[in-house]
Amino acid sequence: MALLLLAACAKGGEEEVPVVVDGAAAATVNGQKIYVSDVELEAVARGLISAGETFGPKDASYKLILNQLIDQKLMAQEAVRRGLDQDPASLRRLEMARERILGNLLVEDMVAREVTDETIDRMYAEQASLQQANDEVSIAHILVATEAEAQDIYDRIQAGESFENMVRSHSTDSATRMENGDLGYVSPNDQPDPFPVMIADTPVGQVSKPFKGADGWHILKVKDRRTRAPKTRDEMRPEIVTFLTLNRISQILRELRTEAVIQEGSTASVTIPARQLDIREDSLPPEPAPADAPEGNEL
Repeated sequence: MALLLLAACAKGGEEEVPVVVDGAAAATVNGQKIYVSDVELEAVARGLISAGETFGPKDASYKLILNQLIDQKLMAQEAVRRGLDQDPASLRRLEMARERILGNLLVEDMVAREVTDETIDRMYAEQASLQQANDEVSIAHILVATEAEAQDIYDRIQAGESFENMVRSHSTDSATRMENGDLGYVSPNDQPDPFPVMIADTPVGQVSKPFKGADGWHILKVKDRRTRAPKTRDEMRPEIVTFLTLNRISQILRELRTEAVIQEGSTASVTIPARQLDIREDSLPPEPAPADAPEGNEL
């Protein structure tokens, strides 16, 4: 699933933009054309423009991208001249690239057909409701190495000593020690265990009992609680589209695996005839970094 491109996700629910392969030529390299649409697709892949937007010589990055595509085609032509495209290992790599592109096309088609404004609106309503239930809490902490030290500090605070003085004199967290241990406003559900429980059990203005975290023993002070405003639809749209797409990919893969005949463990050498491959190495798109899923807890 991670091998499938999600570049089309950000435009889910909008009119599908066809890929133009026979338009105006941006350049010709030893008789092979690089189309303006190729430059536009590369600009989309790099996040410079959105799918469907025009991108031409007047744009600042156009010449840079075109020159990189020219270099890419020159390298590909030289690889073919040296016969590297006929090597069995190269043929396997080209076939894998072809399969990856076909998978990407399936994702793009699925996004255009199934990730609609209606499905986005429905999930946004659910997520907005969940976000409204999540408070943000202003907290400060004292971090020490041992339980005994944490308990001694807690007892002294309960006896009337200042939390802030204890932070400055005892906390090992150098990043917050001179800021009275302040960690700012946080969402409890975004914190590692057992922070959410300790925050929930501590009233505003009070300190928690000592508890063990990943980096030592903590004492928390809850300074304030406030309701976090939910993200807008436009802010959440990319996350929602990505989640819906990944969810649908998982569903499709489960169905395909159920129906497929899959055998693992073969070490036999396989030669792929060149005539079965109808792709050029220079046409392969870059792989984007995966995007994050929505913040809602129910996803």
